Amino acid sequence: MAEVNKYITIAAAATGDFRDRGSKFLAYAYPVATAAAVKEKLQLLKKEHPKAVHHCYAYRFGSDGNQYRANDDGEPSGSAGKPILGQIDSMGLTNVLVVVVRYFGGTLLGVPGLINAYKTATALALEPAPKTEKWIEDNFEISFDYPAMGEVLYLLKQSESTIYKQELQLFCRIEAGIPRIHAPNTLQKLTEIRGVTLKPILPTT
Repeated sequence: MAEVNKYITIAAAATGDFRDRGSKFLAYAYPVATAAAVKEKLQLLKKEHPKAVHHCYAYRFGSDGNQYRANDDGEPSGSAGKPILGQIDSMGLTNVLVVVVRYFGGTLLGVPGLINAYKTATALALEPAPKTEKWIEDNFEISFDYPAMGEVLYLLKQSESTIYKQELQLFCRIEAGIPRIHAPNTLQKLTEIRGVTLKPILPTT
């Protein structure tokens, strides 16, 4: 089986709106890659919708998609988070968070009705969202002296790496995601530059 070197995510935030018997289900989809980003988005939505009865969500991230969570936020078990996650998975996406904010309309929908509502709201947000294909990356902290900056930045650009953080002063530090397919060659070339040190950044959940 050929090695997979890319993954698909959404390129920008997107929304969906589904209504059933007076209840409103507002879906918000975001490209995210960390649990900290999930927490931040949830807090913002809870401030934006303080009167909503539920803020149910699911996410999947990691290049192999092995980091995920589904949260029903008080809805019957399996009626909200799982249908949201199911839509993320059916579209083959990762590094995605979907939060569905529910305003109760006075009529109980039952578990089948809830599953349909959360599934449909999620689909309405994700289907039109622009998709993007990205390299599966290995993240590294690269430390070096200022004179080596030109060589380091050139190698990162050449390998289509993503720079997530940088401190470029007398002593420099960059956090970069190096495409796994290019990593062995790029890391070898970086270690050949005088004064460069590399430290893997392990994923956090």
